[in-house]
Amino acid sequence: MNRLRLLLFLLLALTCALPVAEAAWFRREPPRPGKTTIGKQPVVLPAQLVNNYLIVTVKWDKRGPYNFLIDTGASTCLVSPTLAERYGQPPPPLERNNVTVQSADGDTTVLRSTILKRLQLGNARFDEVGALIYDCTPISVHLGIRIDGILGFPLFRETLLTLDYPHAQVIISPRDSAAALRPGCALTFNNDRQIPLVPLRLGSKTFYALLDSGSDAAMNLNPRGLDLEYATEPRPGTIITTLTGDRRQMVGRLAQTLKLGDYSLIRPIIDVTDEFPSLGGGTLRHFTITFDQESHRVTFHRESPTPVIFPSKRTAGMSFTKVGAYWRVVGITPDSPAALAGVEVGDLVTRINDEPVESWGVQRYDQLIAQADQVAFSFLLGRREYQLKFPVMPLVP
Repeated sequence: MNRLRLLLFLLLALTCALPVAEAAWFRREPPRPGKTTIGKQPVVLPAQLVNNYLIVTVKWDKRGPYNFLIDTGASTCLVSPTLAERYGQPPPPLERNNVTVQSADGDTTVLRSTILKRLQLGNARFDEVGALIYDCTPISVHLGIRIDGILGFPLFRETLLTLDYPHAQVIISPRDSAAALRPGCALTFNNDRQIPLVPLRLGSKTFYALLDSGSDAAMNLNPRGLDLEYATEPRPGTIITTLTGDRRQMVGRLAQTLKLGDYSLIRPIIDVTDEFPSLGGGTLRHFTITFDQESHRVTFHRESPTPVIFPSKRTAGMSFTKVGAYWRVVGITPDSPAALAGVEVGDLVTRINDEPVESWGVQRYDQLIAQADQVAFSFLLGRREYQLKFPVMPLVP
């Protein structure tokens, strides 16, 4: 599959015409969450870990349940038109902040703003929540689960937010909760806008990266100003779908070790980017992470002190997007068996290993690519199907 990048931080950066330079990223105060009501006990929400995204399912009315993706890299919330119709109301005229974005197919659309009268996650209730209205269908189709909204970082400003990746749960605690405190490595946010930027060390250099649970990547690094040494030089990878269009990933493996507080990230696989550096779910999934926005602090906890190791990245040579009953090829890895066999962008896949593509979710497909030596793809040519078998190749050893 292609990677789906839920970079709402980038989306809002476009609205403010912000450049990549760090100083320009924080000109606006992120929206406050409205009224937050939470009891004295932490609220524990079981979550699904789907392609390195944490998704919680909650129900507070007869028309639920609702599925929300937690995105610490987002500076606002997105909600589906259905949820906005049920609980939304127009914001005051002076507070309207409609956003113009370009979709993956090149169309320009305006995301309207709304105020949610209510949003409830277990016993944690949020009232008067500012959000943008977004059709979550592409995300839902990609992940194989209906997504009703994406919850940005400012929503949790009045709480302690814990993303417990190893145990697949999200914990929302009152600020003074002793139960939410756990041993670990505490780092301080490096800005006064309470955006989760934390320091990383590469040799003698320190730089800052966004903690972005809305990305399934391990790490996005901008090489500018860094002396990067590669064990595997960056090469074209999969197609990344964003709210602002598609781009091809340039992926490689560092020969160096990065330090995240007391933890070592050994020879990480990185996506080379001209955007701000970030750590995505591929790295965050190794930790339990507690965000304390009032204290500008984030704590990383790992049950084992051993370094984080990044496995090889493998591919069948094609990137896909789901289109109805088919998967459409949207990218081909150069020099891959698929490229040599003449597969073209736009080709439709009907079956994988003789099973209809409807039975292949993104997570199951990624598990197949991680383990299989060869995969059979059935393509549609007119009304006829034909099958090609491709070996799975190491994109980054």
